[in-house]
Amino acid sequence: MSRRHIDSQRAAFDEHHDGPGELPTMRARFEHNGSPRYLLYTIKRFDLDHDHGFHLDVELASDDLESGIETIRDRLDGGETDLVDTDFISVARERAAGANVVAVHPYGRTVGGLVAPEGTDIEGLTDLSGRRIGVTRRLDKNWILTRAACREYHGFDPAETVTLVEAGSRDGLTRLIREGEVDAGFQFWPLVPELTRTGPYTEVLSVSELVQRLSGTDRKLPMATFVTGESYLAAHREAVRAFGAAARDAVDHLVDDDDLWTEIGNRLMDDDPTVVRAVRDGWRGMVVRDWDRDSVDGMCHLFDHLRSVAGTDALGVAEIPEGTFRPDP
Repeated sequence: MSRRHIDSQRAAFDEHHDGPGELPTMRARFEHNGSPRYLLYTIKRFDLDHDHGFHLDVELASDDLESGIETIRDRLDGGETDLVDTDFISVARERAAGANVVAVHPYGRTVGGLVAPEGTDIEGLTDLSGRRIGVTRRLDKNWILTRAACREYHGFDPAETVTLVEAGSRDGLTRLIREGEVDAGFQFWPLVPELTRTGPYTEVLSVSELVQRLSGTDRKLPMATFVTGESYLAAHREAVRAFGAAARDAVDHLVDDDDLWTEIGNRLMDDDPTVVRAVRDGWRGMVVRDWDRDSVDGMCHLFDHLRSVAGTDALGVAEIPEGTFRPDP
């Protein structure tokens, strides 16, 4: 993604960044190529934050390794921002390491797919051994879920049989795939259509299918959550609750309004309309509008299963600490 397009996305948000007035401000820092920006844009576009009594200030940032999950503690605990998104395993890992962070609202089943060149002989999990496989990071949830599924269903650990290539960012992984430096790559779901609809590539494995098999439930569980700091939650509890209400309203707009997606495609995506429609349909399929205690129980069950199969070392955390999830902040 070019610097010009990143700047144009920021300009699209800035059009709706009026002043907070007397409202409490929630500063959100999100990746410029991450799908939560569609929801955040919708909140700003329809003034849903002010309608619910808070001011959402959005900054789009690079997704390079230095701004990844390793700095959640610095960004939230250090006061750099008030809201980020990441997978729930990373939230548990950071909280167990001492970060005062908490998941306060679901985002969705944000897993990806294994993309390979057309004509590949990689058809599934059993074909991974001996290949060069690209990931953004070694602790990427797509890779952890794949390891768990291989061990559970096929009796091998691909960490021992695959040459893993860490790209450091999603854009970097796309480059590795396109330049043939890997045989296949686990790309984040919104970027899969960019590859499969515009180039000679195919999605050979959907990680969302692995989530459902491993969770043992038909309930669509949110792999990714919105995260804030304990200190922000304590000081601005009503703003956090208001964000949840605004997010639910934004989901309703995005599920029902095709014209809104056309606008998002023009302002935030700069992609072929076919790709935009594919991302739209994928987003609608993965988003989780709300959660409750049953959802949290399902997430904990999935975590326990992943730990029993892939091991604590693969997850980077032994258990989900008390208070990690707040379905009713």
